[in-house]
Amino acid sequence: MAKEIAGFIKLQIKGGAANPSPPVGPALGSKGLNIMEFCKQFNARTQEKAGKILPVVITYYADKSFTFVVKQPPVAVQLLELTKVKSGSPEPNRKKVAEITWEQVKVIAADKMSDLNCFTVEAAMTMVAGTARSMGITVNGDFPAN
Repeated sequence: MAKEIAGFIKLQIKGGAANPSPPVGPALGSKGLNIMEFCKQFNARTQEKAGKILPVVITYYADKSFTFVVKQPPVAVQLLELTKVKSGSPEPNRKKVAEITWEQVKVIAADKMSDLNCFTVEAAMTMVAGTARSMGITVNGDFPAN
């Protein structure tokens, strides 16, 4: 028989840097989960992505055990890394902070495809371009046709 799911916890943690301090400790401790066991497993799984912010969805069960899924870094974080700006524009419709190309958008879309709710790379590219636009980042060129 399958374990009874007690709930989910969603966190964003830097790869390879999970420790019992907030936000990890209080989130897991309040559910009675083993904080150090999660930190060890998370750090072991995310060593190759050290320093990048990674969303993680923790499924915890009634018997206090847990499993977790590590997702790709958020699109906004990837855009900031690519453009090397500290943050998006406070007025994205008036002040642009950077420019990217459709090829760069395609790379991010292909990387993030597993976490997005779309079926084609083109649809993922429009989602990434929308995030860029809302951050004040201009996408240069025309949308590549099939």
